[in-house]
Amino acid sequence: MTDISYYDSPVGRLLLAGRDGKLTGVWIEGQKYFPDFLGEEMREWADSPVLRQAGSWLDRYFAGEKPVAGELPLAPAGSDFRREIWQLLCEIPYGETVSYQEIAQRFAARRGLVRMSAQAVGGAVGHNPVSIVIPCHRVVGSNGSLTGYAGGLERKLRLLAHEGVDTERLFLPKGITAVRIPFRPASS
Repeated sequence: MTDISYYDSPVGRLLLAGRDGKLTGVWIEGQKYFPDFLGEEMREWADSPVLRQAGSWLDRYFAGEKPVAGELPLAPAGSDFRREIWQLLCEIPYGETVSYQEIAQRFAARRGLVRMSAQAVGGAVGHNPVSIVIPCHRVVGSNGSLTGYAGGLERKLRLLAHEGVDTERLFLPKGITAVRIPFRPASS
């Protein structure tokens, strides 16, 4: 059975999910690739220990602390490839960004491969089921472009600004002309 609860955050309402004492999902309401377990048996249980722990982690994050993904018992569902990419995302330090190409190079090096497709990495990053905790928002295009985020580019920018990333060096993909960033970093 999947336990769920909701968390009201500065970037929107989040759906938290856990199973067998592990966090399996954090989705921003309305995001692309919303959870596919909704047909399964689930219960809303705000007192679930792992969901309470995730809520505390998020409280700290949005208060300006720098919690790391490894503080939570994570069990995102996905292929071995995707889980390996998500593990690499967990290694991106708070307040820093890396490119899809850099993640591809790190993956290739770990696997002893000559190269890995940044596009394949992008697919895995985009399907991350544990948003914010597994920091897929910290991945940008090699040239600084904000190439997608399942939760929306505005939220991606808000999360990066919250972490103190210099968003002036980043730019929006063609066709997107304006994004508001009303959420600002917590004062240190």
